Amino acid sequence: MKSSRQVAVEALLRVDRGGYSQLALDAALTKARLSARDAAFCSALFYGVLERRMTLDHCIAAYARHPLSDTVAEILRLSFYQLLYLDAVPRHAAVDEGVNLTRAMGQPKASGMVNGILRSFLRDGCRLPPINGDETARLMISYSCSEAVAQRLLKYYGVQEAERILTSSLGRPPLYIRVNSLKTDPDTLLSHLEKHGCRAVSRLLDGNCLEMQGDPIHTVSHKLGYFHVQDACSQQAALLLEAQAGMRVLDCCAAPGSKSFILAQQMNNEGEILACDASEGRLSLVTEGAKRLGITCIRTRQQDGTVYAPSLGDFDRILCDVPCSGLGVLRRKPEIKYRGEEAFDGLPQLQYKILETAANYLRQNGLLVYSTCTILPDENERVVTRFLQQHPDFAPAPFEGAANGWYSVHLPEASGGDGFFLSRIRRVR
Repeated sequence: MKSSRQVAVEALLRVDRGGYSQLALDAALTKARLSARDAAFCSALFYGVLERRMTLDHCIAAYARHPLSDTVAEILRLSFYQLLYLDAVPRHAAVDEGVNLTRAMGQPKASGMVNGILRSFLRDGCRLPPINGDETARLMISYSCSEAVAQRLLKYYGVQEAERILTSSLGRPPLYIRVNSLKTDPDTLLSHLEKHGCRAVSRLLDGNCLEMQGDPIHTVSHKLGYFHVQDACSQQAALLLEAQAGMRVLDCCAAPGSKSFILAQQMNNEGEILACDASEGRLSLVTEGAKRLGITCIRTRQQDGTVYAPSLGDFDRILCDVPCSGLGVLRRKPEIKYRGEEAFDGLPQLQYKILETAANYLRQNGLLVYSTCTILPDENERVVTRFLQQHPDFAPAPFEGAANGWYSVHLPEASGGDGFFLSRIRRVR
């Protein structure tokens, strides 16, 4: 049977080849069938290495004298992570397990090198080697992010705020769930979840957003569709539409569907929600989620958000939660931290095109919410401001809590929600 460390390394290698972190880990854990304790340790190692990758590579580079295979590099990252950040793992055990893992994963000739590197680091007191360079280099190594990410955060937020944002990207995020008002209420749901060791830390927004401790996902309540998992800021994006029963609503970048589910609950499952996405495969997540939650007013359609389709008709409400750089959710998707310049190129223009196309479907006096899970002005307020300047038939639609009247930027918090941008506009003629 594979150890939790080996399962973590194999999942990390899948991410290296382009896989998504959560999907890679879920697949590895399902196949390995570890105990609950070992699975938790595996998850901690997996996400810890992803979050600290550049910091760990900085350490490896100071001690490695020869090129490393992908497998050996991941084993060393895993070992350095334990030595630097996991006090509960004895240092000699981290070294011995790293050497054993090198042999177990078919790299026996490299076991001596791995042993030598780790013991050298151990003799030096397991300290981070000196960082040479400017503020960008310091942020890259200290907080483990790409040059492109560090430079953007410094440009828009300065050193102090950039450090705070990057600090929030480390560690596991809080868990928020959304109560399915079509089936239950918060008090009833919590009474069920408490029997499984889960409890609410706080209630947010309209009271149906709960910050949870425990593991509510693996309960009967989840299986029966009494709630779905969704960050608090993401929930707020759907709530801002103020959808009502009988309305016709468009969610133009819908998958995996969590915002559509909230809209259906706002509408008491009465009316029509068209959930579109460019990926036909991802739309299956919307269909499956709606079925579990008992929602029948959602229908799905594969549709490129940049292409206008007059046959769709018009809508009372439109949600534009567009593709973005994702710098508000680094803690949930740590692989985003390592994206280069190419990941940012063209995003504002794509976002503008999706917004412009979606606005064509909006009825007079209808509301449109434009949102992202990033915190960069180029992808947020500048996109919507440009749209308003070029389309006089639309105007800002202020909402409560918006620091700027009609839009709001939520920076990620170390102990709170994700980074998010929310804005709302209305068609006035």
